[in-house]
Amino acid sequence: MSSRVEGKSRMLTIVVTAAITLACVLLALNLIGGEKRVKRQIGHLYSIKDPQFRRTLGVMLGPVILPGNSFEVYVNGDEIFPPMLAAIASARQSITFETYIYWSGQIGKDFAEALAERARAGVKVHVLLDWVGSSKMDNGYLATMERAGVEIRKFHEPSWYNLNKLNNRTHRKLLVIDGITGFTGGVGIAAEWTGHAQDAHHWRDTHFRAMGPVVAQMQAVFADNWMKVTGTVLDGSDYFPRIAATGDSEAQMFASSPSGGSQSMELMYLMIINAAALTIDLSAAYFVPDELSRDAIVAALKRGVRVRIITPGPHSDAQTVRRASRALWGDLLAAGAEMYEYQPTMYHVKVLVADELLVSVGSTNFDDRSFRLNDEASLNILDEQFARKQVQIFERDILISKRMSLQQWQARPLAEKVWEHSAALLSPQL
Repeated sequence: MSSRVEGKSRMLTIVVTAAITLACVLLALNLIGGEKRVKRQIGHLYSIKDPQFRRTLGVMLGPVILPGNSFEVYVNGDEIFPPMLAAIASARQSITFETYIYWSGQIGKDFAEALAERARAGVKVHVLLDWVGSSKMDNGYLATMERAGVEIRKFHEPSWYNLNKLNNRTHRKLLVIDGITGFTGGVGIAAEWTGHAQDAHHWRDTHFRAMGPVVAQMQAVFADNWMKVTGTVLDGSDYFPRIAATGDSEAQMFASSPSGGSQSMELMYLMIINAAALTIDLSAAYFVPDELSRDAIVAALKRGVRVRIITPGPHSDAQTVRRASRALWGDLLAAGAEMYEYQPTMYHVKVLVADELLVSVGSTNFDDRSFRLNDEASLNILDEQFARKQVQIFERDILISKRMSLQQWQARPLAEKVWEHSAALLSPQL
């Protein structure tokens, strides 16, 4: 009898051990990137104005830089959502929509109803939602869209065969109408993005409308993830029509994914920082730069580039990220970087302006999660007039931000320093 009990006990031990081992393996696969990290600093070989910069950015790292585009900037929800909804209502052929955050609330209902209305009118509507980011979404919105004929898919919805991909999320924010009008930026579909950043419950963010040939690249980025999830190729003139020039801006849509060059987004940022000759203005909702990125910023400062960075202040939706960020400011402040914390509300902007010429906007945060773990997309625009407008918006944000000096950073209370340096240990996952 005792031998039978011992046998069952050994079997239970084997099963538990196997389960724990499997869990550890899956955790390791989620936490460890599959590709080697960039280790070497890029030199200052050319400036952003140099044609070589355009060639390298467009050939070595991403799609070609296309001329003939025009762009519009929208600041905060009251400006952002009406043109997006109006564009959806104008669709005649197709709508492709990919987003990370889609939560419950009136704005979520508005988008669901607008997309459903177009599907009922015969427009091909495809919606790709991140499984994690849409976890707070009212299922009624999904039902409304599905009944109308909207094709909805969840990115990396958990199954036994893809548990190792749970930490890879689509953080992209793309809306393309009829293949000719595109929107991207930092905004999610939730109440926090409505209003005009008037209080702590309404966030500060920026979104952009694109028209011109670069919209085809935006569509291609969506189509790539749609194919990954569904196996279906979106093709034909409903999605990729002939697009005429609409302006004088040059642009490219730059995308990255752990399954296809997880380091390319960081390389893009490093290339811009190392090419900057005059100024770098960075609006960073989540700023946790690794050593290579910090070295690049310090090198830019040493060659005379003015660097200004705005991050979230006391109103942050991720205090661990904010604390980890502050722990890494020492070398930047010592080299002369101007560090600001936005005061009125959560600062969710993701915009980089270099030399008042190049503007990089989109979903990408300045952290390891965006650089290595998430699917991201950033629109790079080369246009002096447009860039100067973004600098003006940046400087309006500085007026209601609090600057931290090196002396203030060094004088932080001990408990604050311990908290921040402890948080920084998590930076590979932030």
